[in-house]
Amino acid sequence: MSDEVMDIPVDWDVTTLGEVNTLRSRTLVPGTFPDEVFEYYSIPDYQNGERPGRVAGRTIASAKLQLKPKSVLFGKLNPRVEKIWRVGALNGLRQIGSTEWIPVLPDERMDPDFLYFLEWSDHVMPKAKTLVSGSTPSRQRVDPTSFYKIRVPLPPLPEQQLIAKVLSTVQEAIAQQERLICTTTELKQALMQKLFTEGLRGEALKETEIGRVPESWEVVKLEEFCQRPDGLIQTGPFGSQLHSHEYTSEGIPVVNPTHLSGNRVNHEDVPRVPKEVADRLGRHYVQLGDILFARRGEIGRHGLVGKAEVGWLCGTGCFLVRANDPRLNNEYLSYFCSIKPVVDWLNSHAAGAIMPNLSTSVIANLPVGLPPLDEQRQIIEAFNALEQKLDQAEQKRTKLQDLFRTLLHELMTGKVRVGDKALANA
Repeated sequence: MSDEVMDIPVDWDVTTLGEVNTLRSRTLVPGTFPDEVFEYYSIPDYQNGERPGRVAGRTIASAKLQLKPKSVLFGKLNPRVEKIWRVGALNGLRQIGSTEWIPVLPDERMDPDFLYFLEWSDHVMPKAKTLVSGSTPSRQRVDPTSFYKIRVPLPPLPEQQLIAKVLSTVQEAIAQQERLICTTTELKQALMQKLFTEGLRGEALKETEIGRVPESWEVVKLEEFCQRPDGLIQTGPFGSQLHSHEYTSEGIPVVNPTHLSGNRVNHEDVPRVPKEVADRLGRHYVQLGDILFARRGEIGRHGLVGKAEVGWLCGTGCFLVRANDPRLNNEYLSYFCSIKPVVDWLNSHAAGAIMPNLSTSVIANLPVGLPPLDEQRQIIEAFNALEQKLDQAEQKRTKLQDLFRTLLHELMTGKVRVGDKALANA
């Protein structure tokens, strides 16, 4: 085929996904084989870690795709949520998949691993998202006939294999960082449970409203730490004070509940308002050491205001807590509010079944386990060391993800050829 349809090297060919596909669409109803165990590639299993399930035929009454090893599955349902899955080697079980997949098993001209990355690339993914039918985004589906007509580059097979190897290497490096992040997060949760239950000094424990704490710790209501002249507990502005049409792309950032995660204030997609609007709501400006709590929805979300967020605005749906007491380190308080007994206590006092919400009085009466200041500082140091490790892993993951996206584009268009100096220096 001519290479005039796309800007690719002259020694590359062009084909379509349908032309390289050798898998003819066949289905079976597993329920007709009630005692047989199948390897099942379902959408939920993909979203839960890309591990196909093993299911008895009797549990599935609807028709499923018959799959073969090395097939590449493209998720056709709601393609805005990107889904591509490689079918693994045979392990003695018949392989089946949801009919929400579009399968491609390439012929001898295309390497299956190359096809996997090709479907993630700009040659396929953005085009497939336009080939949809359905009234709402969540019900839209990619049309398989149109999908198989998508034109794609076809480099020489050895080059395909080298491209896939390079991208797989970067992808595995990303996965290593994700495993490190997961392990460190689990360690942090276990350490929280231990330190906020047992402390650091091997003391006897006592029972409180929020579970066991060391005998010497006080249990103090949160409002007692906010009673000095510059302390407070208050809600963010209500909808009648801050309107949706006042948000803009520039100005003062506004923190909403979705920006509170893991003791931090997330900077991603933070809305803004003009300074004159923020000044009108000046009592809601945040200061260093403030803690913002979600007032409704996912109870327990909170974030500590750091230097980067000073001067931002506490938004609708949040509580602003400004503890200013010499007995309490606010960083300690933020970590303390992450433990399960505190989250459980908040949920048990929230009102509303469909959309739980907290009141100012509930936040004010939150019991806080209070060790001496030096013990608070030691607990903070332990968690900060883990936070630093998490930050480093997340930064490295981000850099690798950026590298992957760059290489995916450059290698799939031939702008960088495998073995080029540009690739070696990437």
